[in-house]
Amino acid sequence: MEKKYKVGYTTGVFDMFHIGHLNLIRRAKEQCEYLIVGVSTDELVQSYKHKTPIIPFQNRAAIVAALKYVDEVVPQTTMDKVEFLKTRHFDVMFHGDEWKGTELYNGYERVLAEYGAKIEYLTHTEGISSTILRECLKDDKK
Repeated sequence: MEKKYKVGYTTGVFDMFHIGHLNLIRRAKEQCEYLIVGVSTDELVQSYKHKTPIIPFQNRAAIVAALKYVDEVVPQTTMDKVEFLKTRHFDVMFHGDEWKGTELYNGYERVLAEYGAKIEYLTHTEGISSTILRECLKDDKK
């Protein structure tokens, strides 16, 4: 089966790696020949989520790098997807569909198009997230 895109890019925190993370990465790789995955650094996550991931960056990056679907892991040090595109061209950025139609991602669609790239939205896996897992851990401690 021929891949739709040559180089794909996706990003995430990938804290407490779970089936939703695997589904996103697998679905992305199904559409591209080469998949780059940006793993958010601890500092970046702290800057916008105001919490530190449970699993440290180096461990999260190693887990993602071990997946057969991933061709390359890079540290994500900024939320600006265009900044990465300017340094490393990709044909498509994959993202969860919960962001489709938002002002932020409508803007990304316009700017990425100027660089010959686009966004493909992938279906979010219902019922699982690192936030849900974090809450379960809190409840277990009670």
